[in-house]
Amino acid sequence: MSNKVIALCGIDTGVGKSVVTGLLAAFLAGQGGKVITQKPVQTGCAGRPEDILLHRRLMDAGWNEYDERGLTCSYCLPFAGSPHLAAEMAGCRIEAAEISRASEILAAEHDYLLIEGAGGLLVPLGEELLQLDYFQGCDYPIILVTTPRLGSINHTLLSLEVIRKRGVRLLGLVYNLYGDNPVQIVRDSRRMMERALRDYGFSCPLLLLPDYHESRNVNWRPVVDALT
Repeated sequence: MSNKVIALCGIDTGVGKSVVTGLLAAFLAGQGGKVITQKPVQTGCAGRPEDILLHRRLMDAGWNEYDERGLTCSYCLPFAGSPHLAAEMAGCRIEAAEISRASEILAAEHDYLLIEGAGGLLVPLGEELLQLDYFQGCDYPIILVTTPRLGSINHTLLSLEVIRKRGVRLLGLVYNLYGDNPVQIVRDSRRMMERALRDYGFSCPLLLLPDYHESRNVNWRPVVDALT
């Protein structure tokens, strides 16, 4: 599959991956690209997957034929837990081949495919398959989403270390400023994360995602240019 496919991952759950995915998709569409998003595994799902619906709202787009066919969310699992556990409780297994089949169809018919991961990098999709195993095996470049909330420095550095160790391509680190965090932590965490990018040898940018109402002003161009 071509390098028009990007995996969007977080340092943890609840860090804003869905918002980042939708905003980047909207930016690419605004540049004239034909864009689709995918959330291969959604847990805590009742009906249409909420993250796909959020993507569509941020893209100013409606539910589409690919969504209706289940290609954008191969596994919509009721239990709000880790994918491997949610699948077990639903009486199924998450099959990498099924996710890849859907991704190949989506990528073939669009200029860009943005794949939102579930939770953090090493979330298990099955007993013997971690999420990063899958993305690495597909050779997808990654955008990592982080926050200034307490604990994020540790989670971010751990994520950067495993990305570097595995030789996965990092396109950018998105610093999501949403939330009521002490300004001292916001500033210090940014400094530490920028230093970590340098120390780990990454040349990609740290992108600031401001308050939600200003979020459409994010300059995604450095990330997009890194794809070429």
